[in-house]
Amino acid sequence: MADAYIVEALRTAGGRARKGGLVDMHPADLGATVLDALVARTGVDPAAVKDVIVGCVTQGGEQAFAFGRNLVLASSLPDSVPAVTIDRQCGSLQQALHFAAQAVMSGTQDIVIAAGAESMTRVPMNSNWQLHRQAGVGTGPWSPAIQKRYDVAEFNQFHGAQAIADKYGLTREAMNEFALASHARAAAAIDSGALGAEIVPVVTPHGVFDTDDGVRRGGTRQAMSEVKALEEGGSITAANASQMTDGASGAMIVSEAALKRFNLTPLARVVNLTVTAGDPGIMLEEPIPATRKAFARAGMKLEEIDLFEVNEAFASIPMAWLKALGGDPAKLNVHGGAIALGHPLDA
Repeated sequence: MADAYIVEALRTAGGRARKGGLVDMHPADLGATVLDALVARTGVDPAAVKDVIVGCVTQGGEQAFAFGRNLVLASSLPDSVPAVTIDRQCGSLQQALHFAAQAVMSGTQDIVIAAGAESMTRVPMNSNWQLHRQAGVGTGPWSPAIQKRYDVAEFNQFHGAQAIADKYGLTREAMNEFALASHARAAAAIDSGALGAEIVPVVTPHGVFDTDDGVRRGGTRQAMSEVKALEEGGSITAANASQMTDGASGAMIVSEAALKRFNLTPLARVVNLTVTAGDPGIMLEEPIPATRKAFARAGMKLEEIDLFEVNEAFASIPMAWLKALGGDPAKLNVHGGAIALGHPLDA
């Protein structure tokens, strides 16, 4: 099977939902900014891009109606470049990269862009089904068969995150410490310029936005201890969970032939593609078996990897991952994670 290479990976800075630097940006324009930057920085002929695969979680409002295609139409790419929108929830962009790599590895296509864009300001989380329910149209995504099979009314990530914290014995104090460290690492990365190369400046109605604006400097244990728990008697709070954020990101994946054709230097070679699924009630624990399966398939061991990123949707997730797998905390989310930098769902 042919190899697939990542030759560029870029993102916008994360803007705090409803109050940050990207609130006035249409999400299609936000994503288009990343597409343009990928083409510009690589020097690839825009017409040579064979497909654009776009992840988006909340496909409604400004993120509806062939959202991926709208990113292309809002960009400088020719309208001959096709696009598709996919949804694997918070793993949507990762899945877009999987599909792009698979297209290249199969020999079907040689240059594919994987991208994601989400404005949690302009298309609030869950609004794509909650507005229907509020209007009296349908009952929601959990059908009677699902509710009967799992004996639940709905699946709730807040409950799942708390269940993981309880299962792995993670205290509120420990999770708050993890969150404080995430903010500190992100602030240090911003100050040192470590994030500069990956960020695409966005021209907004108010100026150029190029710095993650959700990073909290000078946070204290006392302030975090005063934040209300998300569930009665629980230890998960908004302070030790990811922020709602606006943002976009993307990567260009190419074949070896395209590397030579456009004189590109790869950032990385795709070694393994693994997708797993498990208990939907505690769905956020899935990174643990997924990591084990990925290593088994790749014939590799944990200690062979220099850096890991585990999504900080809630502090309990990466902390449970470290505890279950015996990972090295010094290798995990070294520039901070979603608690500090934000979590624009798929992007």
